Amino acid sequence: MSVAADEHRSRTGAGASEAVLNALPHPVICVSEDGRIVDVNVSAEAFFEASANVLRRRDIREFVPFGSPLVQLLEQARERHAPVNEYRVDLGTPKNGGERIVDIHVAPLSERPGVVVIVLQERTIADKMDRQLTHRGAARSVTALAAMLAHEIKNPLSGIRGAAQLLEQSANDEDRALTRLICDEADRIVKLVDRMEVFSDERPIEREAVNIHAVLEHVKRLAASGFGRNIRIVEEYDPSLPPVFANRDQLVQVFLNLVKNAAESIGDAADGEIQLTTAFRPGVRLSVPGSSTRVSLPLQFTVRDNGPGVPEDLMPHLFDPFVTSKPTGTGLGLALVAKIVGNHGGIIECESQPRRTIFRVLMPMFVGERRNTRS
Repeated sequence: MSVAADEHRSRTGAGASEAVLNALPHPVICVSEDGRIVDVNVSAEAFFEASANVLRRRDIREFVPFGSPLVQLLEQARERHAPVNEYRVDLGTPKNGGERIVDIHVAPLSERPGVVVIVLQERTIADKMDRQLTHRGAARSVTALAAMLAHEIKNPLSGIRGAAQLLEQSANDEDRALTRLICDEADRIVKLVDRMEVFSDERPIEREAVNIHAVLEHVKRLAASGFGRNIRIVEEYDPSLPPVFANRDQLVQVFLNLVKNAAESIGDAADGEIQLTTAFRPGVRLSVPGSSTRVSLPLQFTVRDNGPGVPEDLMPHLFDPFVTSKPTGTGLGLALVAKIVGNHGGIIECESQPRRTIFRVLMPMFVGERRNTRS
């Protein structure tokens, strides 16, 4: 074949193939017989958080957990000369941000003996959406419970409290302590019901273009002057981020709860740190509650702390009502956060390991006439 023909093939065939691979949303990796990475597409660079130049000629084992099933799949594909698949495999490492659940498809490349192609289909986002629907269902259950409690409990409690106050006027010191206890406990129950009544508020949310950085700065000031005064709070913001389409007061409530949880998790640790991050992450779409339309959720906000982490047995139920690891907690804070985020058509998820707990919120951006645009 002539040099001109080679150049033409490179411009038309190989160039077109590379463009197609780079257009795929799934990571694609070619691995040689000795385990070296020989080629990757753009999605693979994003997945492993490394450039093609760094990935090429490095062993695939360097980028996956020790003993990963992926290594055995490569050997099986070569031995069988046929494709093999494995589902729901965790390829997460400290280098790529923790849990990364994927479906793995491995096939030998017939044109290049010994070379196999790996295609990864990330399950993490799909699982987040499934869990978010579960969170919304749990919030709806609390909504019905809150409405019932408000009617069936608060009214009798006011009568009990009033009767205790009347008894207190003619009681001796010993009995007065008991009537005082009755009043205090009645007040405590009323406060709990008041917190739950928030769940029964189904009025439409008044939303507008909100600068998330102004919200986070307000939350940071509140934390620094109170529960987080001894904790270092750092920001890592994308200054070009478009505004979020949300209710400002409810966003403050969401992030104040998340930052307060992070601070309580850190406790009195001398090196306690909370990191607030904003970023643009296109590609995630979700149905808005009460609508058949699907909206894009390109705005990602995270609250990260270096506390001891969330107990593993609580993780699947973290946003359910009455689930908490705090001795005096009610377990309603994160349930309320999940409800607010869900009502905005967003997603909230948590990843946790010792000294690295991340609450990640994905939200829609403002799409009005004055929205900011990104090239």
